[in-house]
Amino acid sequence: MEQRGRTAWTERQFWFAFTVVLDILLSGASAQIRYSISEEVQDATVVGNIAKDLGLDKSALRDRGYRIVTGSTEPLFEVNQDDGILYVKRRIDREEVCDRTSPCLINLKTVLENPLEIHYVAVEILDINDHSPVFPEKEKRLEISESALPGARFQLQAARDPDVGQFSIQQYRLSHNEYFRLEVKDRGEDRKVPFLVLQKQLDRERAGKHKLRLTAVDGGKPVKSGAIEIIVDLLDINDNSPVFAKEFYSATLEENVPVGTVVIQVNATDLDQAANSEIIYSFGNEVDSKLLDVFSIDANTGEIKVIGKIDFEVSKSYEIDIQASDKGPVPHTTDKSVMITVIDVNDNAPEIEVTSFSSSIKEDSKIGTTVALISVSDLDSGINGKVICTIKEDVPFTLSPSLQENMYAVVTRSQLDREIMSQFDVTIIAKDTGDPSFSTEKTMSVVVSDVNDNIPVFSSSPYVFYMTENNSPGASVFSVKASDCDESDNGLISYNIFREASIDRTLTSYLNINSETGDILALKGFDFETLKTFQFQVVASDSGTPSLSSNVTVNVFILDQNDNAPVILYPVSSNGSAEGVEEIPRNVNAGHLVTKVRAYDADIGYNGWLLFSLQEVSDHSLFALDRYTGRIRTLRSFTETDEAEHKLLILVKDNGNVSLSATATVLVKVVEPKEAFAASDVKSATKDDEDDNVTFYLMITLGSVSTLFLISIIVLIAMQCSKSTDYTSKYLQEPNYDGTLCHSIQYRSGEKRYMLVGPRMSIGSTIVPGSHANTLMLPDRRHTSGEVR
Repeated sequence: MEQRGRTAWTERQFWFAFTVVLDILLSGASAQIRYSISEEVQDATVVGNIAKDLGLDKSALRDRGYRIVTGSTEPLFEVNQDDGILYVKRRIDREEVCDRTSPCLINLKTVLENPLEIHYVAVEILDINDHSPVFPEKEKRLEISESALPGARFQLQAARDPDVGQFSIQQYRLSHNEYFRLEVKDRGEDRKVPFLVLQKQLDRERAGKHKLRLTAVDGGKPVKSGAIEIIVDLLDINDNSPVFAKEFYSATLEENVPVGTVVIQVNATDLDQAANSEIIYSFGNEVDSKLLDVFSIDANTGEIKVIGKIDFEVSKSYEIDIQASDKGPVPHTTDKSVMITVIDVNDNAPEIEVTSFSSSIKEDSKIGTTVALISVSDLDSGINGKVICTIKEDVPFTLSPSLQENMYAVVTRSQLDREIMSQFDVTIIAKDTGDPSFSTEKTMSVVVSDVNDNIPVFSSSPYVFYMTENNSPGASVFSVKASDCDESDNGLISYNIFREASIDRTLTSYLNINSETGDILALKGFDFETLKTFQFQVVASDSGTPSLSSNVTVNVFILDQNDNAPVILYPVSSNGSAEGVEEIPRNVNAGHLVTKVRAYDADIGYNGWLLFSLQEVSDHSLFALDRYTGRIRTLRSFTETDEAEHKLLILVKDNGNVSLSATATVLVKVVEPKEAFAASDVKSATKDDEDDNVTFYLMITLGSVSTLFLISIIVLIAMQCSKSTDYTSKYLQEPNYDGTLCHSIQYRSGEKRYMLVGPRMSIGSTIVPGSHANTLMLPDRRHTSGEVR
């Protein structure tokens, strides 16, 4: 039986040693720098200079945000960002931090940002001898049959010492006696189990009770110890102990099995009879209290069942000490170990930790710019703990694996444009490869910050404005407007008039622009008769750095107002007044041309269309005035009774909305034919010349009107069919624009009177229209009411 116990103990030692070595290898592989410090040291105790050991620049630590990545619990250490020294932040109890794990390593992850660096630091917490060995009880009673043979072994309760290594229990001492000696069995992990070994046959009749003192001593300097009183009561004969059916019990168990699941059943027998052979099963004295929350054993059947949660991530295996005791007056007990191995199932979702995150990124950032660093982990093992990371939905970001395992960088995969999308919600999905698979999502909001990459855009190009002459100086006459897709200062627009050598600076100096609104003010009134159209450029600039700008051409057309009164050209006296004297023979017939009033108006169109009327006349039956030509003719022949002198007051007015006018006075003297002969010859010659000129120009006019009318009809049909010509812009680009949009042609028969109404014309016997394609051009753009000059 002792041989079987040694074999089982060797296997347990193997599993324990394997776990310890694996932890040490994993700890050593993950740490680049390792420090050691004793537990219970004071706060602010220096652990080591991380910056110096890693060769980091101390002056850049604060700017780069050097820090320790911590979890939800209060950190044990802190690092000084000025010198990189690692300090103890609060009291450290090794037994609280690591329980009985040795060595006690605390792995710290330190991060430097901008650029990102991650360094691992391991701090080993060294044990001090701050605990004494303690037995669970102050007194232990043993009942031993007197029939016990020398060499019989009786397990005693072991003392507990939370310290590890040399500060844990090193030996047990038994008070001097002649019947018992002490034997200690080493089970690894600082577990030493004391046994009483009978070395001399007992005699109840000689001594029915023995008092012993068991002392546990640790390896500290000075040493610490704890003791228990052992009282041995001798019983009469029950000389067989239970024997288990197997030398070694083991079982496998999946985690998360239901409560009540039978793990294994042990079986033991006793060669004694009656009550001495009845077996009772129980857990050993050394079973951890945590195991009692997970497993139970049926005292009668030996079935071990699950009564709590089995979690692979908490413990991968369990070693349970069980006992089989008979019901004899002095029960015999046999110990056995049961090894239970837990099989992992995929019951943990992956975890995503954002190590570093930039919530804002410029829209002109290069492809591959890092936005965040993340690390993923899964408490499961094997294939259940393998994690695959992806980014959800179509966003211009992707995951780039890092050199560190299970670490990724979130980087841009395409060019960003804030004007299209100013914010992205980046959702990271971590999914393990277990069956069934578990996944975790984490969303980060990334804001795209603006850069000045858009120029101002005008609402129209070019601008065309019309303004009436004689505008009020200082008033807003028109406005330009530009927009910029950028935001804040990058989209704040200011306006200026561009003055260059090729543009009349004198003209643009009379214009001012509101730099904020784009309203353009005229600093003086414009005169259509002096200036009909002009062009300048406006520059719109944003407030970004560097500033972007664009310019637009502004075409301004001055519209005519009726601001010029008619001017009498004939008759005009020597002193400059509109007066004249005409002599006619008394014997003229009806229809005789007395004279012709000629007038001039600087305005154009209807504003320059002149009409003539008689305001005063001495005899209405003698004279008539043609309202369109200004010609004065006789209505009848003179009689002897008619007066020899007649005064005619003629009113000349234009056709403006508010008409302007001028008057002329003609004094007609009736003379005898002989007296008027010389003057009649002169007038006859003049009249013949006039009639010849009028006839000549009327022929030209009729031919031109007919030709231009046909051309206009053809052009109009072509433009209506194409629907692609901007009539307004074409019209505005005419070089000889004179400020009026009326384009009508009138023809009058009879008395050889024609009227052409165009952008620029006066009314009289000869018409001078504007210079557009659909109007008739005559030699003189400004004319009188008489013949062509």
